Amino acid sequence: MSATTWRKSSYSNSDGGQCVEVSDDFVAVVPVRDSKDPHGPALAFPADGWSSFVSAVKSGALGV
Repeated sequence: MSATTWRKSSYSNSDGGQCVEVSDDFVAVVPVRDSKDPHGPALAFPADGWSSFVSAVKSGALGV
C-alpha cells in the first residue's frame, strides 16, 4: 500500500492527536490507518461496512 493516497478524516483532531486517515483508492475495501504511524499497520474494512460506520458517526447514533 505504499502507493496508496491517504486523506485525513474530517473528524480528526487538528492538533495532531487522534488522527485517522482513509484511502479511497479501492472499490471493495477502505483502508484505515493512524496518521501518527504512517508506516504502521492499516486496517481494511468492507466498503459497505465503512459507509455504515461513517453514517452512524455523522448521525450521532454511536454517542460519540
